[in-house]
Amino acid sequence: MTSSKRLLAYFYGTVATSLLAAFASSPAAAAPCQGPPGTPAPTQTKCLTAVQIPGHPLRSFDISWVNPDRAEYYLGDRSNAGIDIISTNNLKFQRTIGGFVGIVLNPKTGAVDNNHSGPDGVTSHGRWLYAGDGNSTLKVIDLNAAVNPIQQSISTGGTTRVDEMALTTDGRLLIAANNAEDPPFATLFAANGDDPKSHVTIITKITVDPAIIPPNNGLSIEQPAWDPKTKRFYTSIPTIANNPPGCVFSPVNTCSGGLLVTDPAHPVAVEGAFNPATNTGVIKLTACGPNGATVGPHDNLLLGCTPNNLPGSTTTLVINARTHNTAVVTGITGSDEVWFNKGDDRYYLGASAFRTNGAPTPVLGVVDGTSVLIETIPVSSGSHSVAADSKRNLIFSPQVAPAAVVGVGGDTTTNGAAICGSNNGCVAVFKHDVDDDDDEDHGDH
Repeated sequence: MTSSKRLLAYFYGTVATSLLAAFASSPAAAAPCQGPPGTPAPTQTKCLTAVQIPGHPLRSFDISWVNPDRAEYYLGDRSNAGIDIISTNNLKFQRTIGGFVGIVLNPKTGAVDNNHSGPDGVTSHGRWLYAGDGNSTLKVIDLNAAVNPIQQSISTGGTTRVDEMALTTDGRLLIAANNAEDPPFATLFAANGDDPKSHVTIITKITVDPAIIPPNNGLSIEQPAWDPKTKRFYTSIPTIANNPPGCVFSPVNTCSGGLLVTDPAHPVAVEGAFNPATNTGVIKLTACGPNGATVGPHDNLLLGCTPNNLPGSTTTLVINARTHNTAVVTGITGSDEVWFNKGDDRYYLGASAFRTNGAPTPVLGVVDGTSVLIETIPVSSGSHSVAADSKRNLIFSPQVAPAAVVGVGGDTTTNGAAICGSNNGCVAVFKHDVDDDDDEDHGDH
């Protein structure tokens, strides 16, 4: 960055901080923000504004998604039992599409019961948005419908939430994970593509060989991603058996996870160990218990490794879809949802479980396309969700309200309130100005 750009960054931060103080007393306002105290300065990724969500303060939310062609951001907002929509053009809240379970509490602890709350996973193609709910249903939403937007509610046959999901590029095939079932399973759907009427149907239920995911051990499957080059879905598996040999699940898990490769053109009901002849099955990972998965440049996938799955893990993993060669990203771990933004050639990580010297230090992680950590930006303790608009280079990071306001599950840091300028939680919008660095290749890969 040139000295003149550093000077601009300095004034940008000064002005933004002053404006944040001016807006802090108005919870309904969309306040410019620079982030909480302790944010590295100057960061390349700047907090632009905090979009307030009407209704209940944000105690619990799950996955988020951006459709850059519609210029819309979607958040699975359990606190308000619906999908929040924000315009990525004007960064204003548009509406919440209701009809979901919302927050379900654990009667013994008072904490949010993630396994039965909803909405959860969310993805979209064109006018169609797909969202998982806490009652094991997939909701199919017509974004063009002003009235009764939920066109279908399809049971996957479980008793817990339909969680994270992914679509093929043409929107014709959808895979969704029931992560909290025991054993967990995925469902492959025939989706709507660009059709004007909804006709989503189940193709098959997919489980993993019990020798890899033994039942009755509380194991799960997590975020899938679609790779258009290999024409496969890649789904994170936090923990698999015998990886490495002799590992145990309890009292402290010592088993690394895997990556499930699924061919939607030739699906099988029970996936086994990886078969190079079919390019399907479970790939064993080293020193990674992944939640998130996203496809980046050169057919690489970044996996959101987290010590929540593999205690003691300290790194993030990038794996090539074709060769299975891996690269380790040091200095960042603890991610749930991860997102590759092809507009600025960077990965963004919702690293809410990141720890520094054993202490929780939730951050938004920024990793470049060569798998090098650029920076970490402090966020609220529940900020595990992230999505980016590749056309506008905007990054969306929802923040939970303080625990003093919403109880168990709320922000236990001061970061969220500082970012939001309120105690209600918000969706923070960050921007990486591609002109401010030396990268020249920010296009599609």
